[in-house]
Formats: sequence, structure tokens, C-alpha cells
Amino acid sequence: RIASLPLDALIVSDIGVVPLIRSRMPDIELHLSTQANCLNSEAARMYMDMGFSRIIPAREMSLADLAGMKEKVPALEVEVFVHGAMCLAYSGRCLLSAWQAGRSGNKGDCAHSCRWKYRQAIEEAKRPGEYLPVEEGDGFTTILSPKDICMIDHLSRLSDAGIDAIKIEGRVKSAYYVAMVTRAYRKELDRLASGGDPVTTRPFIDELYNVSHREFSTGFYFEGPDSVAPTDRSYNQKYRFMATVQQQLIPGRFALNVKNGFAMGDPIEFVGPDLPYVQDTSFRLFALNGDPVERITHHTSGLIEPSVSVAPGYLVRMPMKQTDSDAALS
Repeated sequence: RIASLPLDALIVSDIGVVPLIRSRMPDIELHLSTQANCLNSEAARMYMDMGFSRIIPAREMSLADLAGMKEKVPALEVEVFVHGAMCLAYSGRCLLSAWQAGRSGNKGDCAHSCRWKYRQAIEEAKRPGEYLPVEEGDGFTTILSPKDICMIDHLSRLSDAGIDAIKIEGRVKSAYYVAMVTRAYRKELDRLASGGDPVTTRPFIDELYNVSHREFSTGFYFEGPDSVAPTDRSYNQKYRFMATVQQQLIPGRFALNVKNGFAMGDPIEFVGPDLPYVQDTSFRLFALNGDPVERITHHTSGLIEPSVSVAPGYLVRMPMKQTDSDAALS
């Protein structure tokens, strides 16, 4: 069944499946997963000799190490993580989520247990059962919680190091998150390739920082204390994803796939591939049968007549109220 799918490549972490893949899909490209922990040029060359055309190295490599690897094995494509959550464990090989929540991070279903707040205690060997608390802020610590990674301002340095492709976290993320993040990186990559004015992509990069995220860092790329320092901050969230604009049914009226409900007069904003955002408070809402309504509820469908120009595929968001934002940060 997998062989019949229109796949570009398979990402492999366990080389034991390579003979099986080759027997069933002899022409498919093989990309090495970051969970294979490829850390040096000799290992990279070995994987290339095995038939891998691209590797996603261990996330713990510095930019200087990556440049050295690419220089020594130039025929091998290198893809690196540039945006999203950083894993507490070595190159994502973590069992904490599976143990605590029954959700395996190695199968793309991480519960981000390392982001939870924990109490710690010390027990002295001769005093069993007597625990001395180790506390940090409100009686809990976030010592297991790494910062998120964001390399949007360093793409030219990645290119100079010979990096062939960038990787953005997208699993268990909303369509809004994926669209806003990939849009910013795509715009900036295209600008760098064309030598364009940085002013042209600044609005899209600014919107990247409005997407829900934790405190940003540059991960292990430039080493230093920032690569291992935990963060005591939770999500920074300024907008709520409301709906997706679908097909235009009649001129000016569009179908909506609604994720979170909203009402007439709410300060919704539309975002599109080339539109940073535009606010609309004069839109009209309709039920699927065409009857006017004051509100559309979450996880339903409805119709909208915007007072601004939109197109199918645009996303609808709304600024979070201060109380909602405070709850998201707690």
C-alpha cells in the first residue's frame, strides 16, 4: 500500500528496514531521520554509501560542525530543523511522553511532558521518607523545558554552510500555525535568493512572532549557554485560529470551515499567502441554508460575506482577549 502512494522519499531512523524498502520500493529516495543521530562526516559518508540521498543530522550539531560535514561529503544533501519545539532528549529519542501519557514522541504523538511543571525533592540516604523540596517559582520548576528554536534571522548563514533544506515542526499543529510559519520562511528564503529588500518580508516575519510559541532561541547552532538553558515561560499566544475560508458560492459569499465560534462585529482578521493580515468587523454571517445568523459556533460550517477582499484558502483569526492570553501563558 505504501509503495502505491505518490511519495517523494521515506525518512528512515532504523537502518534495519532499508533492505525491506529496497525490495518493495527500489527507486524511492531515502532520507535519514534525525533520530539516527548522525553526528559526523564519516557517519554521513557511510549512510550515503548505503543509498541515502539526504540526512537530517542530530539536532545537537553546531552550524560549524554542519558546515564541516557538508564540505567533506558535498554530494549528500543536508536538511536541518529551523523552527519549533526543541526536544529535551538526545535528538528526539525520548520515552517520557510515552511513560507518562501513553503517547509516543517517537511516533509523532508527543504530549510535551517536558513542558509540564514539576516538583523536585531530595531524600537523604539515612533519612528515608524525609523529602527536602527543591522549588523554583510558585513551588514548581520547569527545568526539563527547553526553549523553542527560531532561525528565521539566520537563513543566510545556513545557506553559506551548504544546507540544502530546512525542516519546520508541524506535527500536532494547527493549519494556522503551519501556514504562518512556513509562509514567513518561504518569503525570506525567496528574498535571500533574489537579493530583495528586507523590508518586503518584514511584515511576514513579524507575524511569525505572533503565532503561539514558547521563548525562542537558536538551539545548538551557535553553542553557548542558550543552547541548553531551560525556559520558565509558557506559550506566548496573541491570536486564536477561528476558521478557514473555502469555496466562493456566489459573488462575495464564501463557505467557512469553523474551528472556533465567532459573532457579528467581532474583530476578525483574514490572512493569506501574500496578505500579512486585514481586519474586518463589518462581515455578515449566514447558516448553510442562507439564513442570516448572528453567530457561528465552533467545529461547524457556515457562510460569510466579508467586507474586504478575500480568497479561498485564507485563514480567519481573532486577537485574544487579555484574560484568554493570560490563561494561555499560565
